[in-house]
Amino acid sequence: MDIFGGGIGAHGDVCGAVVGGLATLSLRYGRVDGEGKASMKMWSCAFHFMKRFREEAGGGSILCRDIANVNWADPKQVKAYHEGEKFLKCAGLTGKAARIAGEVLDFTEAKK
Repeated sequence: MDIFGGGIGAHGDVCGAVVGGLATLSLRYGRVDGEGKASMKMWSCAFHFMKRFREEAGGGSILCRDIANVNWADPKQVKAYHEGEKFLKCAGLTGKAARIAGEVLDFTEAKK
């Protein structure tokens, strides 16, 4: 799953931790056979996950370029990212995203 890093393949787009969290929610509530309608629970979970990630982890954004403040096309910035505190911040964001996804799942399961 390393390819999620740097905003999906080091393009600065959606944070890989967000993609991983959404993938987890989709594994639980998404379509199993690819047919029929997607569960409304999945969409509700995605909405709450994204909202909480923006508020609690992403500083108002879900975009890597905003969160990490790195231009992934600039080798010097990428090197500085990997050698500095920004890398550690992103590792922490991954943990926060996992916690948020777990809490969203727990809340949704408790509503059954």
